[in-house]
Amino acid sequence: MSTFKELGLSEQILATLSANGFDKPTPIQTQAIPLVLKGHDLIGLAQTGTGKTAAFGLPMIEKLLADGRRADPRNIRALVLAPTRELVNQIATNLRLFVKNTPLKIGLVVGGVSINKQTEQLARGVDILVATPGRLLDLVARKAVTLTQGRYLVLDEADQMLDLGFIHDLRKISKLVPKNRQTLLFSATMPKQIAELAGEYLTDPLKVEVTPPGKAADKVEQYVHFVPGKDLKTQILKQSLTSNPDGLSLIFSRTKHGAEKLMKHLDHVGFKAASIHGNKSQNQRERALKAFRDGEIRVLVATDVAARGIDIPGVTHVYNYDLPEVPDAYVHRIGRTARNGRDGVAIAFCTPDEIRLLRDIERLMGIEIAVASGEAPADQARPSKGRGGRGNGQHRGNGGERQGGNQRGNQRGKRPAREPAAAGFAGDELLREDRPQKHERRDHRAAGHGHQDARSEGNRNHDAKKHHGRPGPKHDGRRQEPGNRREDGRGMRRADNRGRQG
Repeated sequence: MSTFKELGLSEQILATLSANGFDKPTPIQTQAIPLVLKGHDLIGLAQTGTGKTAAFGLPMIEKLLADGRRADPRNIRALVLAPTRELVNQIATNLRLFVKNTPLKIGLVVGGVSINKQTEQLARGVDILVATPGRLLDLVARKAVTLTQGRYLVLDEADQMLDLGFIHDLRKISKLVPKNRQTLLFSATMPKQIAELAGEYLTDPLKVEVTPPGKAADKVEQYVHFVPGKDLKTQILKQSLTSNPDGLSLIFSRTKHGAEKLMKHLDHVGFKAASIHGNKSQNQRERALKAFRDGEIRVLVATDVAARGIDIPGVTHVYNYDLPEVPDAYVHRIGRTARNGRDGVAIAFCTPDEIRLLRDIERLMGIEIAVASGEAPADQARPSKGRGGRGNGQHRGNGGERQGGNQRGNQRGKRPAREPAAAGFAGDELLREDRPQKHERRDHRAAGHGHQDARSEGNRNHDAKKHHGRPGPKHDGRRQEPGNRREDGRGMRRADNRGRQG
């Protein structure tokens, strides 16, 4: 199917999509929309930036409009859960675009802002509520909202919600939504806990997968600088930023303190920079994102709070100033560039104490990241034999620094092979011992206080003068996925591109 009309959407929805420039569905939308319209529970595996919000939002809106009901005061008809404030804001913004010229109301609740205003919003009832788990449970405990009319439950970026410690909150919330609901789970990866969660809360779900876990966008050029220490790492970064004055650069730091310190230094030496992390208020973070999106600042320094919550098509460069502890986070970070078919560059810095992290990333992605400069420690160099598999890849740029975008070169290399409703407020008994401030802390953690932000900053950097030679070969390896099977995990049926069970 190549058009939204072929997916079964109404003329009203089609008109809204056309008016806002949505011409052709993405692969995840093509597969998911018909299945959701038919009422199936669904597991969707896709990276951020692939159009997941429309994949679950459009058919859900279609069904809510056809139902014709309205939510009662302090109640909802559909619930979308996401792990961070930024992602909740992004989802709500997209849904509001889709419901233009309809009577549907979109609500939004996150930590870090006035809970009283959110209580007032919910008092009138909302059709689709987008929320972080902790703040939602706070509001349920205050009897500001009940979920007894919810007929749709969406868990977006489910793997990150588990990483941030929301598993117990998700279990509580799922018990507050009626059992005769349609549940949609979207995740970039499928760890064991996600499979268990799906088996527990989804009914005979179909599974669609459009991007193999651990695979970055095809148009992201990836490079790594091997560096011995932190000061010279900063020097290389500044040199690269200077070489790309017209680009929008997103820089990831492992800690809140490190992100703020780096941002202040860059701003002090003349780069227009801002930062977002868990120590920033919601208003500060929103102002920084708006300035970055509008081009008022050219550099944004962030912790992993931004790895999945930023959707800014113009990001040209992503810098991994610190490599993440979790390999999947690298894929999400570099997914902030090369969006909507554009090109992008991802540059990583790797110190001796980060070699293990780099190797974990390469194993996950099934590639060897091209070396822009420096050398890995001899005793931890990449295996040159015995990894299997061959693949061809294109390699462009000068160490990730485009110098006006004119320097390009193609090289080939090897890659390792990859293996394959009752009235009232339901659930009071579940919440009796829960304290609102406890859940507020959970939201705060999701906004940047998670386990990744809590780790200390290592010493990482290199001599900038050594980083302008042509980098080594880049290998665009793909993991070898096993063939499609009818049964996948806990009774999950795989669906083909036409939405049929396969």
